[in-house]
Amino acid sequence: MAEAKTAIERQEIRAQLLPRRYTTIAAEIGAKVNRLPVSEGGAFRAGQLLVGFDCSLQQAQLQKAQAELEGAQQTHSTNLRLLELNSVGQLEVDLSKAAQSKFNAEVGANKAVLAKCSIAAPFSGRVAEQKVREQQYVQPGQALLDILDDSVLELEFLVPSRWLSWLRTGTKFEVQIDETRKTYPAKFTRIGARVDPVSQSVKVAAAIDGRFSELMAGMSGKVLVNPPSDR
Repeated sequence: MAEAKTAIERQEIRAQLLPRRYTTIAAEIGAKVNRLPVSEGGAFRAGQLLVGFDCSLQQAQLQKAQAELEGAQQTHSTNLRLLELNSVGQLEVDLSKAAQSKFNAEVGANKAVLAKCSIAAPFSGRVAEQKVREQQYVQPGQALLDILDDSVLELEFLVPSRWLSWLRTGTKFEVQIDETRKTYPAKFTRIGARVDPVSQSVKVAAAIDGRFSELMAGMSGKVLVNPPSDR
């Protein structure tokens, strides 16, 4: 007598295409957006400039701090020479050294701010959504761009837990995408660590096996898996 199918086995298994990596780029400083070299939908390489800010004020503050540091260094050097001649006391030397350390810290802080005046791509991919425009002033923490890595499109879905008797990473299958009305090769890449006892299912991940220019993240379709007949 044939074993009764579980609820999930009686249903059509659906999955959505997901990018390998995705994130939201946010501002770390308050400034005016000066450059957005990659338009919405455009591709970029890892390390490429995604956002540039107008940091003329921050640059001026750095130059001021550098000038003050130079003056403090000269004062401290002079005090050290005068100390050898017993023309100043140790207190003046210590104070000039403290001033030098203070302005050295200010230079470092201003350089750290300037480093945030441009945002480079953390990985290669595409701009999914542009949330700001050039010449717009943004606040720290404000979202600027949604980016994603679509070099490999992944799938996540549930399968019957009884498939664990034969399912392995690398097992190949096909997925029929609604938007293109085509079928594409895929393979399992990860198998979940636990079984849901209510639905008798386990979460799995897979990846489209190959590059197909017409596929985009967000598309969905039907998973076509043929379990071994003796399982």
